[in-house]
Amino acid sequence: MSIASLIEVKPNPNIPDIAPGDTVNVRAKVVEGDRERIQSFQGVVIKVRHGTANANFTVRRVAYGVGVERTFFLNSPLLESVEIVRHGKVRRAKLHYLRRLSGKAARLKERRVDKEKK
Repeated sequence: MSIASLIEVKPNPNIPDIAPGDTVNVRAKVVEGDRERIQSFQGVVIKVRHGTANANFTVRRVAYGVGVERTFFLNSPLLESVEIVRHGKVRRAKLHYLRRLSGKAARLKERRVDKEKK
């Protein structure tokens, strides 16, 4: 029995098609006690896992010299929006090798994207 048969999954319309290597700005709702706010997390997508109910993507950034990775579920109602800042040119589906690189070595070249495809 799959979870998709138990729960009706509605795709989030605020999430565009993202790919590994893209630099994205993810705006997620954070609940602290009885208050709710929007938190922004900008970084490089290092992994995208497609599927039905458990599809997710992992975003990595370096904050104060420490690498921080955060995984977001694609179908989560807590995702406010995902904005693609730039498209990176990569040849891998999983970019775990970025974890051991730092500085200029961790930068990705920008991929050319046709305007009408956006």
